Amino acid sequence: MTSPTPPAEPPHADRTYRSVSALVCGVLLLLLIAWMAGDAMIRGGGRVPWLAAGALLLVVPLVVAFTLRPAVFVNDERVRVRNPFRTILLPWTEVADVRASYSSELLAQDGTKYQLWAIPVSLRARKRAARAAARAAHDDPYGRTSVSADVRDSAARTASADQTVRDLRDLAEGAGGTTPEGAAAVSVRWAYEVMAPAVAGAVVLAVAWAVG
Repeated sequence: MTSPTPPAEPPHADRTYRSVSALVCGVLLLLLIAWMAGDAMIRGGGRVPWLAAGALLLVVPLVVAFTLRPAVFVNDERVRVRNPFRTILLPWTEVADVRASYSSELLAQDGTKYQLWAIPVSLRARKRAARAAARAAHDDPYGRTSVSADVRDSAARTASADQTVRDLRDLAEGAGGTTPEGAAAVSVRWAYEVMAPAVAGAVVLAVAWAVG
């Protein structure tokens, strides 16, 4: 008698890392652009509506690319980096390091560097975290904190970007050196859905300016 084969565990959902401040700025910029361009297209005369339409077609994709689009999606097998104009997919076994200095970067095994636009580094946040760590060291210089203390408090003494980079590095190190069967290969795809409208807007803007 054979025992039934247990069902395969469903894959874990991707964890997503994004910049909240970039999302907020992007939405506000889009609202401002829509208001200004809409007003020019409705009330403007002559070539003004065409100039406004071209500017709208040019600027909106760029605002979306640099504020709303950047994201990092990760699971136990791979990382997908969505930057303004490219999407990079790497299995963790192809990741040599994840680091943050003045910007967050992912270093592939072949030496290629990919910037993580979705994880901006804030020097101000680092200074604030350093001050918190210094205060903690001053309050407990000999490490006599009770074992019942909340160890998660260390996250409050680490800048958000540095903590995220640390989490990504742990995932890369935990993947080991063996690529799972069926894992996706390294791929880089250009975001033509962003670049094409921007180029079209630039063409419309140039033609409207020249003809007018």
